[in-house]
Amino acid sequence: MKNNRIATLAAGLLALVLAVPAFGQATGKLVLYTSQPDRDAQRTVEGFKKKHPGVEVEIYRSGTTEVMSKLMAEIAAGAPRADVLLIADALSMERLKAANQLMAYPQADVREFPPDAYDKDKTYFGTKIITTGIIVNSQAPMRPKSWKDLLKPEAKGQVALPSPLYSGAAAIHMAALTQNPAIGGDYYAKLAQNGAVALRGNGAVLNAVAGGQKMYGIIVEFMALNAKAKGSPVDFVFPTEGVSIVTEPTAIIKSTKNPDAAKAFVSFLLSRDGQELAVSQGYFPARKDVKPPAGFPDVGSLKILPVDIGELLQHDEQNKKRFAELFGG
Repeated sequence: MKNNRIATLAAGLLALVLAVPAFGQATGKLVLYTSQPDRDAQRTVEGFKKKHPGVEVEIYRSGTTEVMSKLMAEIAAGAPRADVLLIADALSMERLKAANQLMAYPQADVREFPPDAYDKDKTYFGTKIITTGIIVNSQAPMRPKSWKDLLKPEAKGQVALPSPLYSGAAAIHMAALTQNPAIGGDYYAKLAQNGAVALRGNGAVLNAVAGGQKMYGIIVEFMALNAKAKGSPVDFVFPTEGVSIVTEPTAIIKSTKNPDAAKAFVSFLLSRDGQELAVSQGYFPARKDVKPPAGFPDVGSLKILPVDIGELLQHDEQNKKRFAELFGG
């Protein structure tokens, strides 16, 4: 009789276990707003769904500025659709945090991340290290070493740069250069005087330089290095003064309708699997225990141009207005 009761109890427990999804398995719909390139966004979602096949992911993708404009308009209307963000820069995240629109995720595992890669209050988390430097066409008459080399006569009319009106990384970069006394607050005015042209985003800069329409460009490193690895006639330079960085942070929107899936998505991006996926896509990882892609320098060797995010928050609109005056809207 006792054995029968034990067997019945065991069978009941087994049935209960089988009826409940495996621990950590999220389900339902997740809306992702991202500035990742289309292919990277699709691969990121595919990697996540291998871990959480029960989640249906809807993606809205555009440049960081347009993603933020859409999200802020939805917030103002009282109907934000995004559950989770994956965008270029911490500046946008700081705006959302200041507006009390981000959900803290204190359980996020950041043990292998440098402290400056994530928000101290754990409302957003850097997922990569993305630098901005100089792309050079293989037929260029000069190989620049310094940011100031783009102001030389050899570069007149031959420089393309992404617009901070569209690209979050470009906004951070503009602040990094103009805040640096060795480069100077009038650097962008001098670029404009030397015939530099602004294009909508980094992809357009790559196309212009790889296609030979321009010999030089200001661009995020992974686009140039990945294009070079695939045989494109370009190279990438880490200028002597240093490079600006963005960390492509991710965050959960406070009004999320599926917090479990949102936390699972953030956890995936921060995991070894998520970071190794980032490396396979051609990015510097943010985790210290994951190696960068072949052909990339060691992260520790990079000279980083500091950016005061608080100061940038105060002057970002002014910087963008000045950029539009110099290069057009």
